[in-house]
Amino acid sequence: MNHRLLIILASLLLVIDISIDTFNNIPFQTQNSYLRVQFWVCIFFLVELLYEFIISKNKTNYIKTHLLFIFISIPYLNIINYFNITLSEDLKIFLRLIPLIRGGYAFYLLVGWFCKNKAKSLFISYLTILLACIYFSSLIFYTVEHTVNKSVHSYGDAFWWAWMNVTTVGSNIFAITTIGKIISVILPILGMLMFPIFTVYITSIVQKSNHNSHKNLD
Repeated sequence: MNHRLLIILASLLLVIDISIDTFNNIPFQTQNSYLRVQFWVCIFFLVELLYEFIISKNKTNYIKTHLLFIFISIPYLNIINYFNITLSEDLKIFLRLIPLIRGGYAFYLLVGWFCKNKAKSLFISYLTILLACIYFSSLIFYTVEHTVNKSVHSYGDAFWWAWMNVTTVGSNIFAITTIGKIISVILPILGMLMFPIFTVYITSIVQKSNHNSHKNLD
């Protein structure tokens, strides 16, 4: 449990570092501090995976079930920076956010600790994933759009845009960049997948409450 807590803290460190850079319009590609933070966090992720692999009884199955985590724990930006590999800005932004996916798993573990009820745990997990997607999408959108899109004056505009799109209501802010347009398609799809789950969960709570009320009256 202790090493999983460290994973959560390391994930939060990445989120905070990315957020600070984004809010202050600091290009992460030129920030050695960000590269150092991401490098050591990714190394920690890889060490944690190696430790679990060593103590695992079924090592083949462990590799199969954790292959995605291994790939997203590699410090790609540090490797690219070290070898002076030239990439497009869009691809750099994508690679920058890959380790955050690993953090999503950490938050899933955190939810599991505090929610013993399976239905409640599943609901909160979905809610956490949705909120994380909205936040990270708004960060990406602000990063790629605020310099070219006259409608995006601050991060608040990007956050509002993300919320309106995930609820499928739509926003008066339209994406200009390729990444922005891609996220504009992904967010409504995510919303259509997630919100029915919330509706079913709330409906089940209401039905259970009504059932208990009628039972008490009888």
